[in-house]
Amino acid sequence: MILASTHAAAAEPSRPPTRRPASVWVTFGLLAFLSLSAIFGGTGLIFGIWGMQLIPREPLDRIPVIDTWLIPGLVLGIGFGLGSLATAYGILRTPPWPWLEFVRQLTGRHWSWLATIALGLGQLAWILIEWIYIGISPLLIIYGAVGAALTLLPLQASARRYLKTARAS
Repeated sequence: MILASTHAAAAEPSRPPTRRPASVWVTFGLLAFLSLSAIFGGTGLIFGIWGMQLIPREPLDRIPVIDTWLIPGLVLGIGFGLGSLATAYGILRTPPWPWLEFVRQLTGRHWSWLATIALGLGQLAWILIEWIYIGISPLLIIYGAVGAALTLLPLQASARRYLKTARAS
């Protein structure tokens, strides 16, 4: 009886581990941090306030095509803020959202795996553009490191295993 159940278990496809590895917890923490700070920053840009001071317009003169802080605020608040919030939820709870099934079929992993990498690459691109047009600051270094970590952490073997799903046949 024990031999039969061992043989049956060996024949089953490997399932993702149920315990979240450290790489997943760190990724969740970075996504939560990015989400909160991007929602706060995006709101400040959209409404033209940062604390009690108005946001200076001088950096806009160096950025082509952008006349107001509205577009950067929307990208920051919605794209990075709400996008990171949804992805943090996804990486922690791994909900099977049917409209994102194509990601699982394409990668063999939960959609939050690819979303985290995309957010990390997007964050790095955002920081590079900000560096080119506005200049370097300590915050850019911090958020650049967050972007690099979000790009690399999902590639860790433990995160890949945890977010692995069975491929559709």
